Amino acid sequence: MNDAEPDIILQTRNLKETYMQGKVPIHALQGVDLEVRRGELVSIVGPSGSGKSTLLSIIGMLEIPTEGSVFIDGIEVTGVKTKAIPRLRREKIGFVFQHFNLLPALTALGNVEIAMRFARVHKKERIKRAREVLTEMGLGDRLNHKPSEMSGGEQQRVSIARALANRPAIILADEPTGEVDTKTRDLIVGILRRLSDGGQTVIIVTHDPWVAERTDRVITLVDGKVENS
Repeated sequence: MNDAEPDIILQTRNLKETYMQGKVPIHALQGVDLEVRRGELVSIVGPSGSGKSTLLSIIGMLEIPTEGSVFIDGIEVTGVKTKAIPRLRREKIGFVFQHFNLLPALTALGNVEIAMRFARVHKKERIKRAREVLTEMGLGDRLNHKPSEMSGGEQQRVSIARALANRPAIILADEPTGEVDTKTRDLIVGILRRLSDGGQTVIIVTHDPWVAERTDRVITLVDGKVENS
C-alpha cells in the first residue's frame, strides 16, 4: 500500500525508462511523479518523443519501468509478480486506442463481450453487460454490425464500450480522436466527459489542443519530464 490520499487513484513515483538505441541510451522518462484523482479527466500532451506513449504503457502495465513505482487503487502494480499482471490489468485498466483494435470477424456485441471472457464472467452476464455499455454509447441499434459495417466514430464508440466492459478503475485513451472527423471528435470527447462526470477516471494522450482544453487538467511532458501538471 502507498500513503496517497484516499481519492488519489493513480500515483507514479520517480518513473524512469531507459532503452538502448544501438549503443546510445535513450531516456524516455526521467523521474516522472504524477497523481490523478478519482473521476478526473486528464490529458497528457507534449511533442513527439516526449515520453507520452511510454508513460501510458507503463501505467497500463504493458511495460515495466527501469526505475520507479506505479500505484493504482492503492496497489503497487510495478511490484506484483509477472503472472498477476494480466488479471490486474483486466480489473484496473480499460484501453481505448487510436486505431480502434476491433476484431473484424466479430460484431460490436462480440467485440465488447470478448473483453469479459478473459475475466471469466458468465456468458449471460457478458452479453447483458455488453448490450448495456453499447447502448450507453448510442449503439443499441448497431449491436450486430461488424467493424467494416460501421463508421470510424461508431468503431471508436465500440472501443470505448469494450474498455468499460470490466468496470475498470482507469480508462487510458491513446489519441482516441486521432482518426475521426471534428464532429465525431466532439462526440467522443463528450462521451469521455460524461464518463468522468459520472465518476470514471479517464486519462487521454492527445496532440489536439482542442481536446486537451476540455479536460480537467493538462499534464505536459517534454523530454521525458513533467513540465507542468
